[in-house]
Amino acid sequence: MPRALLYVLFLAVVAFLLFGMHWYVHRSYLRLPGWSPAWRTAGTWTLGAMALLVAAAFAFGHFGSEPWQRWVAFAGYVWLGTLFLLAMVAIGLDVVRFSGRGLAALLKLDAFDPERRALFARLVGGGAAMASVVAGGIAVRAAVRGPQDCHVEIKLKKLPAGADGLRIVQWSDVHVGPTIRRAFVEDLVRRTNAVQPDLIVITGDLVDGSVAMLRDEVAPMAQLRARHGVWFVTGNHEYFSGADAWIAELTRLGVRVLQNERVTIGAGDAAFDLAGVHDWTAARLHPEHTPDLARALHGRDPDRALVLLAHQPRAIWQAAAAGVDLVLSGHTHGGQIWPFNYLVRLAQPYVAGLADHEGTQIYVSRGTGWWGPPMRLGTTSELTHFTLRAA
Repeated sequence: MPRALLYVLFLAVVAFLLFGMHWYVHRSYLRLPGWSPAWRTAGTWTLGAMALLVAAAFAFGHFGSEPWQRWVAFAGYVWLGTLFLLAMVAIGLDVVRFSGRGLAALLKLDAFDPERRALFARLVGGGAAMASVVAGGIAVRAAVRGPQDCHVEIKLKKLPAGADGLRIVQWSDVHVGPTIRRAFVEDLVRRTNAVQPDLIVITGDLVDGSVAMLRDEVAPMAQLRARHGVWFVTGNHEYFSGADAWIAELTRLGVRVLQNERVTIGAGDAAFDLAGVHDWTAARLHPEHTPDLARALHGRDPDRALVLLAHQPRAIWQAAAAGVDLVLSGHTHGGQIWPFNYLVRLAQPYVAGLADHEGTQIYVSRGTGWWGPPMRLGTTSELTHFTLRAA
C-alpha cells in the first residue's frame, strides 16, 4: 500500500476516533446528567475548542518549530490523554448504570424519582470527571520526570566467562518528535555515558518524524560512547518517518544499524553474537525490509551465546525456534496508559519485563519515552541497565 494512502487512512481513523471520544464524553458528562442548557452549551463549546487543540497539536507537533507551538502541541496531547481517561471512566459508569437498571428490573425495585436520579447522575459524573483529570495530572508528572533506571541481571548458559559482567544499556521507544525534543535526548546521552556501558542497544521507535524535522533533536546521539559500540534496529515508527533516511542519519551519527545481520561482540574467550532484525511489520511499507531471522543467523556457531535485537516481542516465537539465548524488545510501552496494558496482551506475547519462553529469555522494555500523550499511568518509562552473567 502506498505510504501516502496509508497516511490518509491513518488520519481518517484518528479523526473518527477523536470525534467518537468527544461525542461520548459529551453524552456521558453533559447530556445524560441533565445539566441545564446553559451548562451544556458551555461544555459543548469547551469540548469543541479542545478538539481543535488536538488538531493544532498534530500540526504544530510535527511542523512547528517555535517554542509556543511546542507548548500548544504538549497541551493538545495532554488533553488527548485526558480525553481517553474520561472515555474509559464513562464506559465504566455505563456498565454500572446498565447493570443497576437490570438488577432493579430483575428484583422489581422502584427506581429513584427523576429529580433524585438527575442529582445523583450529576454528582457521579462530576466526581468521575474530577477523578479522570487528577489521574491525568498524575500520569503527566510520571512521564515528564523521565525514565527510571531499571537494573536487570540476566544469566546466559552459553555466555563465556570472559564476558561475565558485561554491561548493556537499552533505549527503546523514545519517540523523539512532537513532545520529546533535544533536551530529553541530551539527558539520555548523559545518563547513559555516565555508567560507562560496554554496549548500547536501541530497539526501535526512536523517532516520530522525518530526518529533516528531527536531525537537530537527535544530534546529541553522536556523543554516545560504549566499548563495543551503539547498535540499532528499526521499529514500526521508523517506517512512518522514512526508514532509509533514518538509517543513513544514524549511521552518520556513529550508530550501527543491524539489518537482518549478525556481528561478533568481543574477541576470544569473551566473544558472543549480537543480531538484529527489521520490525515485524516493516514489509507493509518497505518490502525490502522484511524481517529475516534466518538470514541474520546464517552460519552462526550454535555453541556461541546470541543476543537478538527485535522491536516487537512477537519475534520471540521465531527466536525460540532458532535457539536464540536472549531477545531484547520494546514496542509495548508496558501499556503506557492503563488499561492499554490489557489490550497489548491481545497482540503481544509479553508486555514488560523479563520472561522465559521455551528456553529463550526475552526482556521487553516499557519504553524510554512515550508516544502521543505525555502520560504514564500504571507503568513507568525506563532506561534499562543489563548485566550479563555466565551461568
